[in-house]
Amino acid sequence: MSKKKEIDLILERIKLASGFSSKINKINLHEPYFANSNAKEYVCSCLDSGWVSTAGNWVKIFENNISEFTGAKYAIAVTNGTVALRLSLHCVGVRPKNEVLITPMTFVATANSVAHLGAFPHFIDIEAETLGMCPDALDKRLKEIALIKNGKIFNKNTGRRITAVIAVHVFGLISKIEKLRLVCKKWDLPLIEDAAEALGSYLFSEDKYIHAGCIGDIGTISFNGNKIITTGGGGILITNKKNLADQARHLSSTAKINHPYEFFHDQIGWNDRLPNLNAALGVSQMEILQDKLKKKRELHSKYKKLFDDDKYEIISELQNTKSNYWLITLRLNVENPELIKEKLINNAHKENIFVRPSWKLLSELPMYLNCQKGNLNVAENQSKRLINLPSSPQLLNPK
Repeated sequence: MSKKKEIDLILERIKLASGFSSKINKINLHEPYFANSNAKEYVCSCLDSGWVSTAGNWVKIFENNISEFTGAKYAIAVTNGTVALRLSLHCVGVRPKNEVLITPMTFVATANSVAHLGAFPHFIDIEAETLGMCPDALDKRLKEIALIKNGKIFNKNTGRRITAVIAVHVFGLISKIEKLRLVCKKWDLPLIEDAAEALGSYLFSEDKYIHAGCIGDIGTISFNGNKIITTGGGGILITNKKNLADQARHLSSTAKINHPYEFFHDQIGWNDRLPNLNAALGVSQMEILQDKLKKKRELHSKYKKLFDDDKYEIISELQNTKSNYWLITLRLNVENPELIKEKLINNAHKENIFVRPSWKLLSELPMYLNCQKGNLNVAENQSKRLINLPSSPQLLNPK
């Protein structure tokens, strides 16, 4: 089959799965949808009451909703996912000139949250099944570079202290998080879960489902406009550790000691709290989340049936995990995948079908070129093969 026919065939399958037709002249990657929700009512209640900023009942309701849904004991709502990561890193002890072990295949916020604290990302390779950090690569890299002094881990090549690991649940797929947790425990490193894309994704372990973000020390979730639910902007920290939750809540509120009228701040904090207006929008979305998750899984199944050969693979959850399939992802298992990938994306965009490549590896971005890294062969190979497909749950029943 010629390359042109191959690309046309893939694009036709995408059209079939996404419901593209002459009546629908544009298919976005993942867009918010507020039909059949109480969004207007709840947001207007903030406007009517005047409680639109960081104080107000909707923030607490939203935090309780997330806590109940995820099973986390504590939830602290903040302004966005990057802030949630930065605050989490600070709370587990990351300080300027430390190193944090992350993967290169993730949104830039993962690395930026490290850099915002004056620390340095250190890149670890992924595994191909879930696109998450490879536990073996993490352990191998630590064996190569770790120097332990007084119970603390230092990079013998840079002299900098290594203080945390961030595991990312890429596109809503649960990474091999239990194995990563064991490696972190072995090396006595705190584990943060970047679950920005994984609201509604679970690991099945010890006869129960554990929500993404509840396996490590702290998890973070994003509510950006393109996420499975949105608060316009917004993010949240979830944890089962009271000391971390108390610290995060205090620091996110400018480290102000609670008092009816006195302004006393006992340390340097941040003004990170989610506004009431945004939280109201979030509550309205939580009320219809289960329906969105159901539709996402149905859409994934639709794609999977259309791409059922060895050359084109729709990436799926591993056994004992359950994905929210935030961004349904096509993997090109062919030689020279870049030739098909670039042409397919260009052709799709010409027809207003907005597929996208996976992120450019963070280790290749100009500001992170000189960061420490292990062998990144798998990440480099996979980044050439991945295409995110239109994944909005409302594609199943377009208006």
